[in-house]
Amino acid sequence: MDKKLLIDLDRVPKHVAIIMDGNGRWAKSQGMNRVFGHRNALKSIRESLESGDEIGVKAITLYAFSTENWKRPKYEVNALMNLMISALNDELPGFQKKNVQVKSIGNPDNLPKRAQKTLKKVIEETKNNTGIILSLALNYGSREEIVNAFKNISKKVVNKELNIEEIDENTIKNHLYTFNLPDVDLMIRTSGEQRISNFLLWQMAYAELYFTDILWPDFRQEHFYDAIIDYQNRERRFGKTSEQITE
Repeated sequence: MDKKLLIDLDRVPKHVAIIMDGNGRWAKSQGMNRVFGHRNALKSIRESLESGDEIGVKAITLYAFSTENWKRPKYEVNALMNLMISALNDELPGFQKKNVQVKSIGNPDNLPKRAQKTLKKVIEETKNNTGIILSLALNYGSREEIVNAFKNISKKVVNKELNIEEIDENTIKNHLYTFNLPDVDLMIRTSGEQRISNFLLWQMAYAELYFTDILWPDFRQEHFYDAIIDYQNRERRFGKTSEQITE
């Protein structure tokens, strides 16, 4: 049976975040180096994006490169940056055809100049698209994001642009990289690891967490739909009781 038929299109998560884990282990199982795994992960990205778009997901955020990933071997970091550049260029016509809007979150300043230029070009050329939002977390760390938000808020207080009494959750949300995205409803992590890894800590306050043993390069449409079906089988109470939800 087509798993898409099991999905209630009226209860689809608006924002899905994905930690794409397992590329290195997948490559090792093939007798290849880690870069081979990264190269073979692009189909998984494409299928997840298309699957989300088909059922009405509004935004997908991919944990593409964290602030901690700079600690990896230099050859792997360079390969990841080159792969990102080529993938963005190759996928741009498809983004335009399918009305995908590309955004990025994180601090792009430390990325190689070519990567910055390519990312800026793709974001600029897709900014008027009105379909699903593909948000790439690049040089991203959630704790750093929150620290930066508090610094910017503090500056406004010092400059008397903002009163301390006015600071609330919306103030903080509006100073995060994701200020123009809905909070995360569903987080998917592949490869069997069960950690959040400094990813969207504020935004995932009420997210449903889904962990699968599938390695990211093997993740396909059916696996994405498995996560959606699991999400829809959960009761999202947001602090209320089950009885209040059904009233």
